[in-house]
Amino acid sequence: MTESLDVRTEDTDRLGGRGRLILLTLCGATFMTGLDYSVVTVALPEIGRDLGFATAGSLQWVATACLLPTASLLPLFSRLSDIIGRRRLFTLGVALFSAFSLLAAAAAGPAMLLAARVGQGASAAMIAPTAIALLTTAFPDGPRRTRALGVNGAVLSLGFVLGTLGGGVITSGLDWRWTMLFLTAIGTLVLLGAVAVLPRNDTRAPARLDVPGAVLASIGLFALVYGISTGAGGGWAGVPALGSLSLAAVSLAAFFQVERRHPAPLVPLGLLNRPTVKWSGLIGFITLGMCGGTTVLLSLYMQDVLGYSPLATGAAFLAEGTTALIGGTLAARLIAAWGKAGVMTFGLSVQGIGTGAMILLPSQDGLPLLLLTSGAMGFGHVLTVVAFITTMTSGLRDDEQGTAGGLSQLPQFLGGIGTAGLAAIVAARTEATGDTLAGLHTATLTAGAVCLAGAALAALLLRR
Repeated sequence: MTESLDVRTEDTDRLGGRGRLILLTLCGATFMTGLDYSVVTVALPEIGRDLGFATAGSLQWVATACLLPTASLLPLFSRLSDIIGRRRLFTLGVALFSAFSLLAAAAAGPAMLLAARVGQGASAAMIAPTAIALLTTAFPDGPRRTRALGVNGAVLSLGFVLGTLGGGVITSGLDWRWTMLFLTAIGTLVLLGAVAVLPRNDTRAPARLDVPGAVLASIGLFALVYGISTGAGGGWAGVPALGSLSLAAVSLAAFFQVERRHPAPLVPLGLLNRPTVKWSGLIGFITLGMCGGTTVLLSLYMQDVLGYSPLATGAAFLAEGTTALIGGTLAARLIAAWGKAGVMTFGLSVQGIGTGAMILLPSQDGLPLLLLTSGAMGFGHVLTVVAFITTMTSGLRDDEQGTAGGLSQLPQFLGGIGTAGLAAIVAARTEATGDTLAGLHTATLTAGAVCLAGAALAALLLRR
C-alpha cells in the first residue's frame, strides 16, 4: 500500500497516530501564519521607535508588505502546487518563511524589514493553499477530514488571538525582534515535521502553467488589496485608491476572459462555477470579512473607549479564542448531525447575533458583555469557516485540491474589504454624531445584519 494512503486506512472515526502527526505539522504552519499578522500588528509602535520609521503611515507598511504578496500570489501557488507537488511547495514555503523571519529579526532599518516582510508574504502564499490541499488529500472526504479542518480552523483563530496577547507580552518584557525569532522557531519545527511525516508521493496534474492568467490574477489581486488598504487609510476618493481599484477591475475582467480560452487555465471556470465552490466561497467571504472587521472595532473600543492597554486588550480577546477552539472541536459532530449547510446557517446566525448584540456595549465597565458577545462571535465564526471549507473541498479530484485550497483561503485575505467597509461606517457615524461609541455601535449592528443575511443565503442556496 502506498504511503499516501496510510492515513486513510485508520479507523473511520479516528485520525490515527500518523494522521495526528500530519495534522500537527499542517496546523503548525497554519498557526504560524495566523500568529504572524497579529503579533506584528501589536508590535508596530515598538518597531517604529526602534527602526526609525518616519510616519505612522509608513509603519503600516510593515503589515501591508506581507499581506499584498500573499493575496496576489495565492492563485499562482495554488495552481503550481497541483503541477509540481504540494509537499514540495509546502516545504519550500515553510523553509523560506523561517529564513525571512530570521532576516526580519536582524533588520537594521526599515528597508531591510520591509524586504523581509515581502518575503514572508510570498512564502505564506505557498503555505496557505498547500496546507489545506495536503490536509484534504491526507484525510478522505467525511468525518476525519471535517475533524481535521475543525482543528485547523480553531488553530488559525487561536494563533490570531495568542498573537495579539503574545505580542503585547513580548514587546513589554523583551524586544519586538523576539516575535520574529519565535516565528523562526515554529517554522523550524514545522519544517522538520514536513520532512518526516508528510507523504512523499504527491498527486501532480500533467498541465503547463497558465502564465497570462497568473500575471493578470496577481496584478488584479495586488491592486485590489492595495486599493482597499489605501482607501481605508487615505480616503476612497484619492487617486491611489481609485487608480488601484480601477486597475483591479480591468485586470480581473481580463483574467476571466483569458481563463475562458486557455486550455489549462490557472483557475478552471468549471471548478469556480460549481455551486458548492462559489456559494460557500461567498459565505467564507462574509464570515471572515465581518469577523476580521469586528475584531478591529473591538480593539478600538477597548483602547479608545475603555482605556485598556495593548496587553489588556490582547487578554480580553481570549474569550474569542477559547470559544473558537471549542467550535473547532465540535464542528465535525455538528456537521455529521446537521449537514454542512446547516452548520453554516447556524454558525453565521450565532456570529450575527453575537456581533449585533455589541450595540449594547457601554462606555465603561463593558468587559462582561464584551466577553459574552465576542465569545459568541468566535464560536459561530469558526463553525462557519470549517463548514465552508469542507463544502468547497468536497467532491473534487485530488489534482483539483490545490486550486480549491487556494480558493478557500482567498476570502481570508480579501476580508479587508469588510474591515474597510465597517471602518467607513464608524468614521461617517462618528463625524455625524461626534460620538465614537455610536459609530462602533452602528458598525457592529451592520456586521451582525450582514452575517444574518449570509445565514439566510446558506439556508436557501446551499441546502439544495
